[in-house]
Formats: sequence, structure tokens, C-alpha cells
Amino acid sequence: MSVGSRLSHGILSLIIENKDDLYKAYMPYIKNGGMFVPTARTYHLGEEVFMLLELMGEPEKIPVTGKVIWVTPKGAQGGREPGIGIQFSADDSTLVNTIETHLAGALNSERRTNAL
Repeated sequence: MSVGSRLSHGILSLIIENKDDLYKAYMPYIKNGGMFVPTARTYHLGEEVFMLLELMGEPEKIPVTGKVIWVTPKGAQGGREPGIGIQFSADDSTLVNTIETHLAGALNSERRTNAL
């Protein structure tokens, strides 16, 4: 599975294996950036979450603490995958730079993402 998530002791884990999956998951229009995490678990807007992000080619998992700012529930219109959008904190600017470097040239694409 290219993009995967699981809940383990309250920690989300997201594995991004390629540029296309990163493009679909990344939310550049959110202040400080954000990431869509597929999950069937119920979360509430404003809830704090902790995630370990395994980003393609990065040697270590990246710890991310963020806030739920988007919820796509099970059975959402248009066959959308259930999940949550996590807003990064201002401290995650290095992560945002890394993501945007991986996505160089693709950020202004009109392709569909997991959130929009």
C-alpha cells in the first residue's frame, strides 16, 4: 500500500512511498502546511494528534504533532477515502520545506488530491 495509516497506542503512522502519493496527501493551502491521513477512526476538529511520518527516501520517521482541521467521514460523497487533515505547527517548517522540495513543479497542478 502506497499510503498507509494505522493507530498504535494513540500514534498515527503515515507511509508515503512516492511523489504521487505525497502530492495527494499534502495540503499546501493550510497555514503551516498539512497532511491528509487515511483513517476510519473518528476524530474531532481541533483534536491534537501525534503522527510518525515515513517520507519517501528519508532515513528516519519524522515525528509530527498537529491539529485535526479536516475530517472526511466514512461514506463521504464522491467516494472519498475517509480520513483527517492534520495541520502542522509552525515548528514544522523544515518538514514543509522537505515536502515542497519533493513536490517541486507539482504544487500548482490541477490534479485531484485526497482532500480536494
